[in-house]
Amino acid sequence: MKVLIIMGSESDKPVMQESQNYLQYFGIESEMIVASAHRNPDKVREIVINAQPQGYGVIIAAAGMAAALPGVVSAYTSLPVLGVPLEGGLPGGVDALYSIVQMPAGLPVGTLAVGKAGARNAAVLAARIIALSDKKTAERVEAFKQNGYRV
Repeated sequence: MKVLIIMGSESDKPVMQESQNYLQYFGIESEMIVASAHRNPDKVREIVINAQPQGYGVIIAAAGMAAALPGVVSAYTSLPVLGVPLEGGLPGGVDALYSIVQMPAGLPVGTLAVGKAGARNAAVLAARIIALSDKKTAERVEAFKQNGYRV
């Protein structure tokens, strides 16, 4: 099972590379794609509706400011969506955090911390989800715990 990492802007890549680094540690294949819910809504839709048939089991969606991307992603899929708020608008990324965490009932986005800590934890949470049905990933998650939650 793979993880799709989708972000709203090229400038988000340095932060979201943290997710990819952690997923590599767990031996989980991932792909990073830039597609904005505001600038490329049709592209986002196409990517997301094709994610599950392409072998993705979890989607990590990251965005700053209005941070519509994680919610839009959740609207197009039944896969778990993990939202990473990014800085860029209000200090500390609080605008993005509120945008992602305040989803309407029935349209969940698991929301992580703002920035790099959130990107890392999104990967760990994705690994834990995948570990439910993959023994090798479960072993790596356990090894991660035994190593003091460090890569």
